[in-house]
Amino acid sequence: MGDMGDPVEACVVGGGPAGLAAATWLGRYRRATVVLDSQEHRNRWVEAAHGYLGSDPVSPTALLDRARRDLARYESIELRYATATSAQCSVDGLFSIRTADGREIHAQRLVLATGVRDEFPDVENFFDHYGKSVFHCPSCDGFEARNKAVVVFGWSAQVASFSRGLLDWAASVTVVTDDHPFEGESDHRAELQRLGVHVVEDAVDELCGSGGILESVRLRTGGIIPCARAFFSIAHHQRTALAEQLGCELTEEGAIAVDHEGRTSVAGVYAAGDVTPGTQYIQVAAANGAQAGTACALSLRDEPLGRPDDDHDRPEEQPVVGGEQRDGPNLA
Repeated sequence: MGDMGDPVEACVVGGGPAGLAAATWLGRYRRATVVLDSQEHRNRWVEAAHGYLGSDPVSPTALLDRARRDLARYESIELRYATATSAQCSVDGLFSIRTADGREIHAQRLVLATGVRDEFPDVENFFDHYGKSVFHCPSCDGFEARNKAVVVFGWSAQVASFSRGLLDWAASVTVVTDDHPFEGESDHRAELQRLGVHVVEDAVDELCGSGGILESVRLRTGGIIPCARAFFSIAHHQRTALAEQLGCELTEEGAIAVDHEGRTSVAGVYAAGDVTPGTQYIQVAAANGAQAGTACALSLRDEPLGRPDDDHDRPEEQPVVGGEQRDGPNLA
């Protein structure tokens, strides 16, 4: 579909919650759509995601498996496991998306749900614990750290507010900079000291524990910090390469700028999920995807979602999310 001859109506790049939600609504509007899933999902190491209405907790992998099974009932949708490597727009507004296997898809519309890439601590045994007792999002996994000793890996000034937030749950928080100098100002240090958060500017040798159960952090100097949970705050990067190739506007933080219906600055291109600004929850990504998918589907019959005189088939019950000014922290 979309490789030769007539183009498909839409191509969705990304097979996470945002991309599959967008594809679901394109399917419900019977739009011929190809979904490209690189399978590089942000939560692919995580055992359980939390706070998803009706599925708390839920395995992110199981959630996506269920979504793919649901998507299969829409005959207008084709799911491909492939990585999109480039995107271009012709003078007549047709998009060409090339994949790593050399195939090329032509589409009238494009939905980018390409997500983010996290930077991980370079620590021995990290991936034995990541997604089980080591996490990147306090809001997502802080509740499970309640009344426990927590270590935070990071060295930027942001670590101060990151650590303060964890004290909503944790019994104690210790910041370990992994041999980097702490980049916060004197007031950051004073606030951490006031809160009882100790800053250790030492290198980490390894995470200690078995079966994903964290017991302590061993420092290169030989010290041991007992803990039951760890979080990291280093950096994350929105996957915006395709958007940049197409000339989409980005925010100062590096996300794809969108309006409240998921439209980017390039006509015919939509974006949803963690690649756009706002709170990075699975349920928010899915809602963004539903909004962008619906707007994309309606644009194919020249009826933009929310047009004042559009008095039929308008999904007024759908929440307006995914805009440029969504409230809430950018939780990476």
